[in-house]
Amino acid sequence: MSVIENIMNIPAEHEKNVFGSFDGNIKKIERTLHVTVIARDSQVKIIGSDVAAKRARSVFEQLIELSKRGNTITEQNVDYALSLSYDNKESAIVDLDDNIICRTVMGKPVKPKTLGQKKYVDQIRERMIVFGIGPAGTGKTYLAMAMAITALKNNEVNKIILTRPAIEAGENLGFLPGDLQSKVDPYLRPLYDALYQIMGAESFISNSEKGIIEVAPLAYMRGRTLDNAFIILDEAQNTTPAQMKMFLTRIGFGSKVIVTGDRTQKDLPRDQVSGLDVAMKVLKDVEDISFVFLDNNDVVRHPLVQKIVKAYEEYDKKMSNRNSNRNKSREK
Repeated sequence: MSVIENIMNIPAEHEKNVFGSFDGNIKKIERTLHVTVIARDSQVKIIGSDVAAKRARSVFEQLIELSKRGNTITEQNVDYALSLSYDNKESAIVDLDDNIICRTVMGKPVKPKTLGQKKYVDQIRERMIVFGIGPAGTGKTYLAMAMAITALKNNEVNKIILTRPAIEAGENLGFLPGDLQSKVDPYLRPLYDALYQIMGAESFISNSEKGIIEVAPLAYMRGRTLDNAFIILDEAQNTTPAQMKMFLTRIGFGSKVIVTGDRTQKDLPRDQVSGLDVAMKVLKDVEDISFVFLDNNDVVRHPLVQKIVKAYEEYDKKMSNRNSNRNKSREK
């Protein structure tokens, strides 16, 4: 295998951003692609095999373009650019940067950061009901919230309704003090956090008092018909089949529904079937309903979260194969 040298220029004002703290991004590119990178005088020399050097150059080009657009290069950007370089989708990361949904109260743009997230956002724009299914950190709830707030600002809907089943995550919290709202608030806190970040606490409180934004437990949806609303059901893996059917039949005219869930984090009793699992089977062929599946490649939290999700996926697969082999042995 022949070794080549690939030389490219990097604008001096973008060097620090692209290279990372203590050249951390360069070191990651070297380890992942098995190349040597020498940076000197606004130039980068990439030494490695023909294929590896071209991939490394492509990664640097994407990071430079992101930096020129005013982005702070994160470890997630580098990881994703590296993964795309193996799939010959080098320009995808820059294309994602153009897809801004809205801006947070601090002016930070909210946009999909992976191809899986882009597909999710595109389906929300096109379909009436979208199921976003994937592990923690893939932006399922946050992106849905951003799309809901954008729809409200554009007068596409009259209100936003956010709901989730009030089920304890493997712990018995006992009787909580306070009024009914105080008792259910802990279960809905993740929804509040996203709302505060995107639209600000004052705006949320004002819209909440007017009834324009409603955050409520799933049980409160029974008996209602929800017209001209953007409705988000979070943590759908913790619904029962009856609850899921009840929720989906609340939908009225002019409404859009997003259902998010992580099938690996169920807090239902061991013998209880998840409403999300049943819905996937029952509704898979229904027109205007879309299922978007995100995976560990779409995790945009700390890179360690991506590794944790992947490790659990591999462990579950190993245990599933082991149980399958045991059952086959017993049958013999």
